[in-house]
Amino acid sequence: MRISLLTYSTKPRGGVVHTLALAEAMARTGADVTVWTLARGGDQTFFRAVDPRVRVRAVPFPSVEGETVGERILRSIRLLGAAFEGPYDIVHAQDCISANAVPGRIRTVHHLDHFTTSELAACHERAIVEPTAHVCVSASVAGELSRGWGLTATVIPNGVDAARFARAEPDGSWTSKYGEFVLAVGGIEPRKGTVDLVRAMAMVQAVRPGIQLLVAGGETLFDYRDYRSAVDALVEELDVRMTVLGPVPDEDLPGLVASSTAFAFPSTAEGFGLAAMEALAARRPVVVRDLPVLREVFRDTVRFAAGPSSLAAALLADVSGAVSTERLERGQALAFSHSWDDAAAAHLALYRRLLEQGRPVGFP
Repeated sequence: MRISLLTYSTKPRGGVVHTLALAEAMARTGADVTVWTLARGGDQTFFRAVDPRVRVRAVPFPSVEGETVGERILRSIRLLGAAFEGPYDIVHAQDCISANAVPGRIRTVHHLDHFTTSELAACHERAIVEPTAHVCVSASVAGELSRGWGLTATVIPNGVDAARFARAEPDGSWTSKYGEFVLAVGGIEPRKGTVDLVRAMAMVQAVRPGIQLLVAGGETLFDYRDYRSAVDALVEELDVRMTVLGPVPDEDLPGLVASSTAFAFPSTAEGFGLAAMEALAARRPVVVRDLPVLREVFRDTVRFAAGPSSLAAALLADVSGAVSTERLERGQALAFSHSWDDAAAAHLALYRRLLEQGRPVGFP
């Protein structure tokens, strides 16, 4: 079976992490897997080394000064679509850009977005209605597809590289530089709930002035400069101690997570919550926004919060040490229950069913 997975970036975003880990797990079974991507910002390949059993096809995507977000999205679709070539028995897009570039095959819908820019809204809609088959990483997102579009998706939960985070030791270089800190991974953008987190940290620091907020990650196609400016202004107004780390080298991420006093995940929309699950693997107390999808995925292993006040209360409880060993053990066990090998087996079974049904999921 010749399989192609498509993603939109070489940067360490959740969907890209998913694509690489899934490709490697399928390759371990002997599957013939190629990952196609757009190489942005002068990149030659992905943010980390990839198992050599997986072929990587990185399509150069040079920057264009003055390009709008809508124009950048449309150019991404054109370049990836023009470069893509087969043959493949399976073509599986992992995001709306790649699903537009090679339309009509298999699409994983990690989460649903709500765009106001016309180009983005049209891209998002086509990437939902045109694919032959759909995969979701949680039943909650599959339910949204069913209610909103009448589509039936196969639910295959994310895997987690739990062992990598479980064996990580706290890295003294982080604590020597920043002291105690709450960590958020995913950068500063509306979907990550950064404004609520900053307001919550102002309340936390009023009680625990020695603890600060670190924000890691944040490579994205979209232009969130206005939101970032609003966050910066709020940080100054509330005098919040916050450091934006930006993208962290992949080899340093487990030590950073293990060094955190608590992990904050106040996203307003998610499909699974991979970064928070990695924090559970590292036995860190985790606070997430109270969303149906996160209730489904995390159950009783995290604290749930709504707005800034409840987020602050939950974080204060965790940074003050009100975390039971039992809760940390449940969280780590939950992370270990999500295997990339299991996810790969479920994907391969789905691919075989689709091929047996004669569904048009390949590329000649």
